[in-house]
Amino acid sequence: MTVQDIRAFNRFYTNVIGALDYSRHLYAPFTLTESRVLYELAHVPHTDAADLRSELSLDAGYLSRILNRFEQDGLIERTPSQRDPRRRQVTLTARGRETADLLAERADESVGALLATVPATDRPRLSEALRTVRTILSDGPPLTRPEDVVLREPGPGDLGWIVQRNAALYAAEYDFNADYEGLVARIVADFAEDHDPHLERVWIAELDGRPVGCVMCVRDDAPGTARLRLLLVEPDARGLRIGDQLVSAVVEFARGVGYRDLVLWTNDILGAARRIYQRHGFVLTAEKPHRSFGQDLVGQDWRLDLHGTGE
Repeated sequence: MTVQDIRAFNRFYTNVIGALDYSRHLYAPFTLTESRVLYELAHVPHTDAADLRSELSLDAGYLSRILNRFEQDGLIERTPSQRDPRRRQVTLTARGRETADLLAERADESVGALLATVPATDRPRLSEALRTVRTILSDGPPLTRPEDVVLREPGPGDLGWIVQRNAALYAAEYDFNADYEGLVARIVADFAEDHDPHLERVWIAELDGRPVGCVMCVRDDAPGTARLRLLLVEPDARGLRIGDQLVSAVVEFARGVGYRDLVLWTNDILGAARRIYQRHGFVLTAEKPHRSFGQDLVGQDWRLDLHGTGE
């Protein structure tokens, strides 16, 4: 391996991703650096200029010019930081979030088109090669961050994975019996056999090419009401706000397609999940003891008014 080998790869890859003409590549008036700043602001909502400068290794003057432009264009607003009044917290405006979402959508489409040229049999090898590069150049296992998690639609085998992982995790963590696996299997089968893709959806959280979480949004029996079901995050992926990302996806989807309410049923022993629901504005509406899945439990009904303030 020589310096020229790495430089040759850099030239190849910048051409592949269109880094030299990024604004034209994504049909947006932003450079690659500006797009990355928007990305960070969209995924780390409570940050300031010093954090951005450190995270992205940017020159202070260059970052200041980018932020000034964003502020003039109505994409961000700067307010005193609650952590340190001497700093200015930078947050996206509604227009800024729409812009960041559009850039993310176009970037996903661009990478998706690139990935579509790779045969399915070669994709695991490509994924492993990318992990190898990150690991070696990071001088150890690369630090995983919440923004490394990708939410996607389920592919072949993913619905089966939802059933298998729910059954295995709830048996291991709460000693649920096979009745729970049967319940999950029926929920997933009902979705697979008959669902309206405009009003119902499943998300798979993926990290380093493997599924690490899931959630469903389906129609409830009550008119105008959606139901959140089967939220799950793998134990080794917890701490990355994956549960929050999945619940946010359901809330935004349900609100966007016109549901008035979002409801869910859970049990009081699921403390981490309940705290996520509370952070997103869900309110406990009823609870009732029951015996299910081989355990004595307290079932809980939660509700979110989608016409309210949301999170």
